[in-house]
Amino acid sequence: MDFPPENGHPDKHGVYCWDNAVAESFFATLEWELIQESYWHTHEETRRAVFDYIEVWYNRERLHSSLGYCSPAEYEAQLALTPRVAA
Repeated sequence: MDFPPENGHPDKHGVYCWDNAVAESFFATLEWELIQESYWHTHEETRRAVFDYIEVWYNRERLHSSLGYCSPAEYEAQLALTPRVAA
């Protein structure tokens, strides 16, 4: 079930689209850093290259400005150590 955002409008199919800027940014980065000027001979080579990029480089080593210049792995580790307040 789609729930309307407070100030949103449905598309022509009556679906409320949520902001996908994060996904668009990720795929633009993937294209810029990995795919441009790369060529793989098989689907398996391509799959491995994308997997390694995401799991090894993007999540563990690449610094993200939106995370205070930490990698996602570092950010999650810091978040796990942060005391949570009961709601």
